[in-house]
Amino acid sequence: MKRLILITLSLLLFASCSLDDKSQEYDLEVLPVESVEMPESFTLGEIYPITVSYLRPTTCNSFNEFYYRKSLNERTLAVIDYKVISNNCKDLSDELVEASFNFIVNSNGSYIFKFWQGVDENNEDKYLTIEVPVIE
Repeated sequence: MKRLILITLSLLLFASCSLDDKSQEYDLEVLPVESVEMPESFTLGEIYPITVSYLRPTTCNSFNEFYYRKSLNERTLAVIDYKVISNNCKDLSDELVEASFNFIVNSNGSYIFKFWQGVDENNEDKYLTIEVPVIE
């Protein structure tokens, strides 16, 4: 009986969803990092919050997640926003937004963080590079 109720509720839930709902359309955008707040050194085994600031381009943009790639002790990061597709978006010129993540220090040596800051005039990626030593 419980199984039947669960299946019925699931079917009702899926039937009420419409894939044609235009109000839910969005695009993902990679946005450049303006600044970063992080410690000058790490201690092995500890967890540290890292706060990234970036400019929110429109009122329709919201933080989604971080692009995060690791290679040995190097970390490459970027902000990924989602932008709701709407005619009601207002452009913003200087709204600085913060997003944070917790970083777990699990290796000796130094960590090198590369925060994506857009592209230069030659269409090459630019990075804010910060090296943080691990103190034992």
